[in-house]
Amino acid sequence: MPSLVIVESPTKARTIRNYLPAGYQVEASMGHVRDLPQSASEIPANVKGEEWAKIGVNIAADFDPLYVIPQDKKKVVKALKDALKNADELVLATDEDREGESISWHLLQVLQPKVPIKRMVFHEITEEAIQAALRDCRTVDEQVVRAQETRRILDRLVGYTLSPLLWKKIAWGLSAGRVQSVAVRLLVRRERERRAFRKGTYWDLKASLSQNKLPFEAKLVTLRGTRIATGSDFDEATGQIIAGRQVLLLGEEEAHSLQERLLSETWTVANLEERASTRKPSAPFTTSTLQQEANRKLRLSARDTMRVAQSLYEQGYITYMRTDSVNLSQQAIAAARNCVENMYGKAYLSPEPRRYSTKAKGAQEAHEAIRPAGSTFRTPQETGLKDRELRLYDLIWKRTVATQMAEARQTHITVQIQVGDAGFRATGKRIDFPGFFRAYVEGSDDPNAAIEDQEVILPPLKVGDHPTCEELEAIDHETQPPARYTEASLVKTLENEGIGRPSTYASIIGTIIDRGYAQMVNNSLVPTFTAFAVTSLLEKHFPDLVDTSFTARMERTLDEISTGEAKWLPYLRQFYLGETGLETQVKQQESQIDPNEARMVELEGIDAKVRIGRYGAYIEVGEGEDLVKATLPQDITPGDLDPEQVEILLRQKTEGPDKIGLHPETGEPIYQRIGPYGPYVQLGDETESNPKPKRASLPKGMNPQEVSLETAVNLLALPRLLGNHPETGAKIQANLGRFGPYVVHDQGKNGKDYRSLKGDDSVLTITLGRALELLAEPKAGRGRGKTAAKPLRELGAHPEDSEPVNIYDGPYGPYIKHGKVNASLPEGETVEAISMDAAVSALAAKAGSKSKSSRGSKSAAKSNTKSTAKSTTSKTSTANRSAAKKTTKSATKTTKTSSKTSRSSKSAKD
Repeated sequence: MPSLVIVESPTKARTIRNYLPAGYQVEASMGHVRDLPQSASEIPANVKGEEWAKIGVNIAADFDPLYVIPQDKKKVVKALKDALKNADELVLATDEDREGESISWHLLQVLQPKVPIKRMVFHEITEEAIQAALRDCRTVDEQVVRAQETRRILDRLVGYTLSPLLWKKIAWGLSAGRVQSVAVRLLVRRERERRAFRKGTYWDLKASLSQNKLPFEAKLVTLRGTRIATGSDFDEATGQIIAGRQVLLLGEEEAHSLQERLLSETWTVANLEERASTRKPSAPFTTSTLQQEANRKLRLSARDTMRVAQSLYEQGYITYMRTDSVNLSQQAIAAARNCVENMYGKAYLSPEPRRYSTKAKGAQEAHEAIRPAGSTFRTPQETGLKDRELRLYDLIWKRTVATQMAEARQTHITVQIQVGDAGFRATGKRIDFPGFFRAYVEGSDDPNAAIEDQEVILPPLKVGDHPTCEELEAIDHETQPPARYTEASLVKTLENEGIGRPSTYASIIGTIIDRGYAQMVNNSLVPTFTAFAVTSLLEKHFPDLVDTSFTARMERTLDEISTGEAKWLPYLRQFYLGETGLETQVKQQESQIDPNEARMVELEGIDAKVRIGRYGAYIEVGEGEDLVKATLPQDITPGDLDPEQVEILLRQKTEGPDKIGLHPETGEPIYQRIGPYGPYVQLGDETESNPKPKRASLPKGMNPQEVSLETAVNLLALPRLLGNHPETGAKIQANLGRFGPYVVHDQGKNGKDYRSLKGDDSVLTITLGRALELLAEPKAGRGRGKTAAKPLRELGAHPEDSEPVNIYDGPYGPYIKHGKVNASLPEGETVEAISMDAAVSALAAKAGSKSKSSRGSKSAAKSNTKSTAKSTTSKTSTANRSAAKKTTKSATKTTKTSSKTSRSSKSAKD
């Protein structure tokens, strides 16, 4: 009888199967097989009437969790049980972190095996690692499981206790989370700082000098012995110089006067200083630093980074991607040093092996940092990877190899130049030996280009030299508000503050965006008005829950539970039922929260009231009959709303839209209006006979104040016919859509081919030639850097309808696609070997099961009609029970999306 090995995904199963001896059967659990109920329908009948079942945690029974097998996992569980019947041993080979340990424990509870059990752990999927793991199995770590379960219970208690409160007081469908709400508060606080920011202005001089015809630059730093003020000398709250700073603030007039005076003076090198320095390579990647660097270099979101990294791990290309450790094994160090010597030469090898140690307490030490898998590192070109997988592997390979390279040696040169009573400074940097820069420069895509960018070469100078001033420029500067968080900077802040765990950051940021608490604008996370309202309510009534230090202490306690230093049950009791516990606070605070006040967002400098309504944020002024309300467009954020925008919105509401002029052909008036999705132009009036007049949105970046009659007419004339495609004869048009301006090649029955316009392209002026250039480029999908999926293999035309049958790579491994039907690769088949007949059979089976499922759903809907009506009657007669039922349904509905994600993908961890 075989040994049954269970992993999380089919991809991991296929990879590990290659390294196991004969007699091992590998199956996938598809993530978690049990979880807390996500909807009322999942609650078992024997506890459905219990109040605690709505949360899924029996608080009175020592916080006993109610675990259920989700409907979409019942087939998986049955298949695993059937496989176990024929096995003489169960090997649990789920990931080695807390989540993986939890999955193994749940599998034991569900399968109830009667055969010997082993827990097999490894941090890379290579033959050597798998064989070593087989020889060194252990049991499931109950303390780690308990800590993860405590974390899950905490998240459920916070979400299901606070979310219904937000629905009542602010708006339906909102959610709160243990880590999510703290992250949102960070975004809101930064936006408040931006609103409170006051701009400061200062001037300085920049000199273009030359010595022996070699140019260099110098900046004014002192005047009459006093340092010239720079941006760091300003108080962000006042826009004035910080009290006590002994600096000279140059104004425009003085700067130009000084400019004229110094042009005729002699420039003299007064001092020259050279300082040698070295730079060591950064530590190898952890989960957090990989997410940060992939966001900066590759423009990947944290969520996408973890998806790609998980795929690389499961295919055996990198080590486990959820780790807080920067440690490298001796094997990895040797492999990296071998790469350095072979590719760059001995001169670039560090004299001694370089080792890194993890400083973070409670780090999820998955043995090692993220690195290429194996005892020898495949170069990116040797992997055969493509697109995102190749780029991320390349990033990991370079960072790892760089750790064993020599330090970069640099010389910093500072030259002080005196001209009259003014002092200028020129700075240079010379890279004497690039060292690890040859392989990797943090934040840069091209190491060689980065080396050139980092060098600032000055001409040979000595004290007493008189460089020539070629040009002297007076420059004005404005201080800038604090930068908004990017995904990279938010991840870094969360990690530095000890909030959550790096393995959860991808799902947290994804949830913040999905729930409408933030928008992604130019790679920055911009909080919405809803985020402001929710944060204000939590800060005022539940300050601990959004306090960074409180949340960090909670994380430390959870870490202590995993090591046995703290007990889980007393902690849960104190957190939820204590004198200042969550349940106690909600009972005390709920009656004190005024919904009208909770829905109002206070913004400095805005006299109008900003409120959160059923359909989004709006502004209002006046009272009674004089009350005026205006919807805020979705592209206006709290940080950018100003009195001028408020005035325009209110004026259009009271006086009607601004009239641009009359259409030259129809004579109809053309108006400019502002709607929920931003400014647009409208042709004609809205009447009974013309209820939907023609409208056209303004392209992004177009200033509404600069829209002329000609521009408005051209926008209303969209789509523009550019001409016909030279090969197909089909028409090509330019138009504006939901995702911005685009061109489309309309081939009728053969479909439409779209391309978004790029930076300098205008939908109003783009030519046929330029459109053909864009259409010739590879098609990109929606999202940052996302390219259209390329098939792993093209099998050919389907025998029935001649439509293509292709094999693609999915989150759970390769799958077959024909039209709208996707089918997993049959057991035992490979991408390279599967035949068209086998693929057609798999597609037919999948299509048949989908049809059966659809009919079953319709039958269920019909059979439930009576019970629905009965439930409605019951709700009417019992008000309290109705409210409770509504809360349960809503609570489960609100968390359903994110919880499904956590079951199906290991990228969602908390």
